[in-house]
Amino acid sequence: MLTVDYDLLDVRPGMRVLDLGCGEGRHAFEAYRRGASVLAVDWGQSEVATTAEWLGAIAAAGEAPTGATAGVARGDLRALPVPDASVDRVIASEVLEHIPDDRTALAEIARVLRPGGRVAISVPRYGPERICWALSDSYHANEGGHIRIYRGDQLWERLAGAGLQPTDDHHAHALHAPFWWLKCAVGVDRDTRAVRAYHRLLVWDLVRRPWLTRAAERLLDPVLGKSFVIYADKPRIPVDEVVAKPAGDLARA
Repeated sequence: MLTVDYDLLDVRPGMRVLDLGCGEGRHAFEAYRRGASVLAVDWGQSEVATTAEWLGAIAAAGEAPTGATAGVARGDLRALPVPDASVDRVIASEVLEHIPDDRTALAEIARVLRPGGRVAISVPRYGPERICWALSDSYHANEGGHIRIYRGDQLWERLAGAGLQPTDDHHAHALHAPFWWLKCAVGVDRDTRAVRAYHRLLVWDLVRRPWLTRAAERLLDPVLGKSFVIYADKPRIPVDEVVAKPAGDLARA
């Protein structure tokens, strides 16, 4: 299940892609299959191990194009193990809401992106997430849980504050919002009949991708989409240089 739109992110063969907070690797897998050189990073040891295993399986099955590479690393998003301006694309899906110092994480993303590079960030959408928090403290108030709820304009401003230029945004996973409301209402750790039935529906949708649920989700995403996804570019010319240079110099840049 992908949250990021790879056409908007514009991942192409040969690009260097960084998947931050990779979890079990879903976004890294897609970039790898598209021919990118991927590094998947997560703080969790089990997540890194699982991602490495699946990336190896993709390679063994011949699903990655010639020239594509993939690796994993355990790391802190506030101090990335990557050189300056060395990455073409960055993905940070459903991870910033877990990080106390998210401004440092955004600054690190800006640091490792090359000029002209692009980042895709997704976070839980304000409305659906606020309902989850209201229904259940257990949903978010735990070690490593969600520590903030972003408004779209707030994340837009924080990206701009890190020197990145937001370009596009959208919402995703409308069918997942009611599932989490149900889990929060009955207890996030309770495996009730209703929760199991809804989960089976989501798995069926993920595997079969039927036109009816795909069309319904496209219609509902603007209203109920559980994730907010935003894309931003690193300017080819730093903002301070643009301001400082006279017009004649810019014309030759």
